[in-house]
Amino acid sequence: MVCMGNICRSPMASAVLQSEVARRGRQADVSVDSAGVYDGHEGEAADRRAQRLAQARGYGAIAAERARGITDADFERFDLILAMDKSNLRHLQRRCPPAHVGKVHLYLQYAGLGEREVPDPYYGPIEGFELVLGLCEQASGPVLDRLLGAAPQTP
Repeated sequence: MVCMGNICRSPMASAVLQSEVARRGRQADVSVDSAGVYDGHEGEAADRRAQRLAQARGYGAIAAERARGITDADFERFDLILAMDKSNLRHLQRRCPPAHVGKVHLYLQYAGLGEREVPDPYYGPIEGFELVLGLCEQASGPVLDRLLGAAPQTP
C-alpha cells in the first residue's frame, strides 16, 4: 500500500488488509506492508487521527505501522504494489523497474471500484479520515480475493 508520506492512507489500508488476511486465516500466504513515495516522515507512527479511527474499528495493526519510503527492493519483494491516488501511481510507474511494472496498480481500481482515488485526508477534518477508512474497508476483500486468485484479474 503506497501513499505520499505513509502516515495516513497507506497505514490505514495496510491495517485493514492485514485484518482481512487474519480473518481469512491467510497470514502464511500474504504479507502486507505500507510505504510512501516521499520519505520525509521516516520512522513516524501513523497520524493520530488515522490511529484513533482504525483502532476504534478493531484494526490494531495500525499501531505498529511506521512511515518509510518505498525502496527499489520493494518492487522485487512484493507481488502487488497499490497506489492510493494517480499521482502516487505515476511516481511508482516512473520508478518501477520494467520487469515489475505489472505489479503496480491504482488501489481502488484494482479492488474493482473504478478509477477513483483515495483522497488525502491530512489537511482536512476527521471526516476525511472516516471516508478513507471506509474506502479501505470496502476495498480490502476484493483486493485479497484478486491477490489470492479468487476473482478476475482485469482492473
